[in-house]
Amino acid sequence: MKALVAALLATYLGITSAMAADVPPTSVADQNVVATMKQLAQAWGDSTVTGDVDRLGQILADDWSSFGGSGKPTDKASFLGSLKAGKHKLESFELGPMDVKVLGDVAVVQGIVTEKRTDDGKDTSGKYVWMDVFVKRADKWVCVRSTGFRAK
Repeated sequence: MKALVAALLATYLGITSAMAADVPPTSVADQNVVATMKQLAQAWGDSTVTGDVDRLGQILADDWSSFGGSGKPTDKASFLGSLKAGKHKLESFELGPMDVKVLGDVAVVQGIVTEKRTDDGKDTSGKYVWMDVFVKRADKWVCVRSTGFRAK
């Protein structure tokens, strides 16, 4: 837990993905987790584009929550419901640089994504920075927390 707190503090104190990218994962197991996290990031975006809320529901833990640019919390049911209702539509996305910090059964993932999307009918396309926290539960990685903001 101390390592997770340290990683999160480092993020907000200005340690960038570029700085962390120079340090390779320390083990083959960590390298496998990094690959899994990158696959999950791609699957998350692909599922959002296609509207596959069942697949998204598998990626998100039941206790998942997020604070986005609006500063308002969102839980799993609200997020999936808004996608189903068409309130949020992701037309396309391109993942940019991504950094994964493996801390045992926790993985902190930071990245950049360029999106073409609408929220409540308004074009909100742009470049975003994001961070997800995944936990390994019952031999499966699930996201428990997320945040993302428009890059300047």
